[in-house]
Amino acid sequence: MQPLIDNARTFGRRPEEFARLADGQSPQVLFITCSDSRVVPALITGARPGELFELRTAGNIVPAHATDRPCGETATIEYAVQVLGVRDIVVCGHSHCGAVGALVRGDDLDAVPAVRDWLAHAADAPSAADPVDPTVAEAVQRHVLTQLLRLRSYPCVEQRLAEGQLRLHGWYYEVHTGRVHEHRAATDSFETL
Repeated sequence: MQPLIDNARTFGRRPEEFARLADGQSPQVLFITCSDSRVVPALITGARPGELFELRTAGNIVPAHATDRPCGETATIEYAVQVLGVRDIVVCGHSHCGAVGALVRGDDLDAVPAVRDWLAHAADAPSAADPVDPTVAEAVQRHVLTQLLRLRSYPCVEQRLAEGQLRLHGWYYEVHTGRVHEHRAATDSFETL
């Protein structure tokens, strides 16, 4: 913890770098990814403060759109699309994902009921040809595509897509190599960026 505290103490000593941020934000991308500490969107993309609007959830899950109850994830997506006017949304899954791995293996999550109940939002449990593969690459990639389909059901996303004002992207990040792959519709495969 101490190195983090030390950095936080010196971080604010460069006010000229941050003064413009007081005027507001205008990110062009909503980046939806996992809460996993090994996945750092700004590091992966090289984004500076104000360039990415982030939504991080266990397993980069996009819950089904519902209007009958408040949901922080839905509010974040709606705000990014309607208020900030992002032009792109990236759903980024990653190798060695504990959430997707738990779904693939059918792990007993009764000891962590909030996690169990959250993962139920994943829709169909992703499958894998090799459920003991620690990267769960195939399952994560299918899971990313499922979350992109979920996004399309959000009225604000659906409208902006129809108007040609929004693009959706599916990414897969390898934590063990640092490589990023993007889903290509033409080949229906994830290819290196």
